Amino acid sequence: INPGNFVDQKRFEVREYTPAQYAEELERVEEALLPLIAALREHGHSLRIGVNHGSLSDRVLNRYGDTPRGMVECAMEYLRILAAHGYHEIIVSMKSSNPLVVIQAYRLLVRAMEAEGMDYPLHLGVTEAGSGAEGRVKSAIGIGALLCDGLGDTVRVSLTEPSANEIPAARELVASLEGLRGGPAWPEERFAVSLAPENLGRRRATRRLLLGGTGSHGEDHGQPSCPVGGGAPVALLGLFSQLHGSQPQGTPPSAPEPFDALLSPPLPGGGPENESESESGGKAGGGAWRPVPAERAEPGPVPALIRIGSGALDGEPLRRLLREGRAFTSGALLLLEGEEKRPHFLHPLRRLAGMLEEAGLDWPLGVVLPAGRGDAPGLAITTEVGSLAADGLLDALVCPTDGGASALAAHGQTLLQAARLRSYAPEYISCPSCGRTLFDLEETTGRIKARTSHLKGVKIGIMGCIVNGPGEMADADFGYVGGAPGKINLYQGQHCVERAVPAAEAVERLVALLKQHGAWVEPG
Repeated sequence: INPGNFVDQKRFEVREYTPAQYAEELERVEEALLPLIAALREHGHSLRIGVNHGSLSDRVLNRYGDTPRGMVECAMEYLRILAAHGYHEIIVSMKSSNPLVVIQAYRLLVRAMEAEGMDYPLHLGVTEAGSGAEGRVKSAIGIGALLCDGLGDTVRVSLTEPSANEIPAARELVASLEGLRGGPAWPEERFAVSLAPENLGRRRATRRLLLGGTGSHGEDHGQPSCPVGGGAPVALLGLFSQLHGSQPQGTPPSAPEPFDALLSPPLPGGGPENESESESGGKAGGGAWRPVPAERAEPGPVPALIRIGSGALDGEPLRRLLREGRAFTSGALLLLEGEEKRPHFLHPLRRLAGMLEEAGLDWPLGVVLPAGRGDAPGLAITTEVGSLAADGLLDALVCPTDGGASALAAHGQTLLQAARLRSYAPEYISCPSCGRTLFDLEETTGRIKARTSHLKGVKIGIMGCIVNGPGEMADADFGYVGGAPGKINLYQGQHCVERAVPAAEAVERLVALLKQHGAWVEPG
């Protein structure tokens, strides 16, 4: 059951509840639950309490807002009533289309249950995740980050694809963590630098590094910057300057987007190994910027790019860097490289963040995605890197490329967008279909993507019915919702602006709605 609408009818009313009125509402919920509890006992059934971010009751919305805390209170209201009547055959889910909301809601729920002596299993999922790589990456971040925390008992990957496709994606996601949970990579100390739920998505205080061009290297705590001035961008695939926005502050308009650069492009002014012998035996030349191993890193007039293997966190080279860190007046970017056979990043980078904090250093942190054969990485790396990004510990991704677009680079962009750190393309919030769906979701989603995939930063909900659709696409800017057979309702935010649009016209009417509200640009 969904506690947001099991008893309550959503009216979106704004009102203040006195303590007595709130208590009366809960008494009404309890009265409605008693027959259900009796039936569950009679038939020997379990109950899933399924909270959805987009369908909280008006009572909860008015007191807690449409927030992870509101989701937790929505679940706890029901759990308290069920426990008071001695019914404990319960599993709980806290779903949203936003992976960060999913992670925070479950972490807060576990804290709330522990405070009241409850220990119910958790069903994990990112609802309306969409299709293709985007849907799988969203699920890997939201579900995988929680599995990495040791939370979760069952999972469901929700895709706008044939239902059978969800099962191998879920199995890959769970299998990807076998090397982390309980294995040698699962440390005694969890190094949970920012696992407190209230810290989710907050950036570490990392200094601004000017990685080329002109300007001072002053200590500017806050948003890291990409290169200023002319010349090619560095090979860092996205120093995150802010949680939303596609172009880092200070980047010249002519600079390509992050991920479109080589690992070692020429930089004005040179880098730490300018005109030195490269690792491949040739001249770096042209002011090439090459990350150096920790044992060779020395202070200089420009920030140092320092490579650290995930197995070298206890070595003397890193200890020396931490002791002498303040001598690096221009700062440094630490790039973590995973082991060749299984490049784990999660615990080493969490630990590295803690070591920097203890040393009083505000250097940014990055990971080097393994190139493999040029393919996109599997869900294992996506899970770990996505978890770090969601917790605000990750400042940069580095991606070896052949000088052009690569599957690895494209995957990195998808990962950053799913973690709500960058915006490169539209985000589609689309349901996986069910018996209430009023149109072919997969085919319709494909047509909408074909018309809108060139847009950036727009969130479009594509929902099969009006029962849960408007609520579950609560995070969308615009919505395409099945209203009746052959009829579509169009939304701007939570407001229905056109009803009963013929399905044959609905995609173009959606485009017209985007244009009306300034969210449209012409392709090309």
